[in-house]
Amino acid sequence: MNKVFLMGRLTKDPEVRHTTTGKMLCLFRLAVNRRFSKQEDQEQADFFPVTAWEKTAEFCNNYFHKGQQVAVIGRIQNRSWNDDQGNKHTITEIIAEEVFFADSKKDSYSTDGLQHKDSDLEGFFPVEDDGELPF
Repeated sequence: MNKVFLMGRLTKDPEVRHTTTGKMLCLFRLAVNRRFSKQEDQEQADFFPVTAWEKTAEFCNNYFHKGQQVAVIGRIQNRSWNDDQGNKHTITEIIAEEVFFADSKKDSYSTDGLQHKDSDLEGFFPVEDDGELPF
């Protein structure tokens, strides 16, 4: 089974590209904190390249911004290619199948330095957190 669950912060705004056949893809890098021991004085992070396709790519491009905390569910994929000089390159990346906002309500409205209105979220509605479970 190849399934990965990650939560981290975007290191920069997502980048949209299109394949030669016109399929949309969105690329971003996710900084995921690592647990650390008390002997270490600093948190460490791993940086994962993430690729989202089609509708998920469109969502990431429209709503994700540098510094925002997001969750990604997907799979790990290895791929390789040869450059113009014949050198072989290999990359391990995350292919996003599902993406979610992971910031608190307060943080998710201002991660890009702008104040957002509810109408900016196109179909997403903020829910008041009263501390009660919904069931």
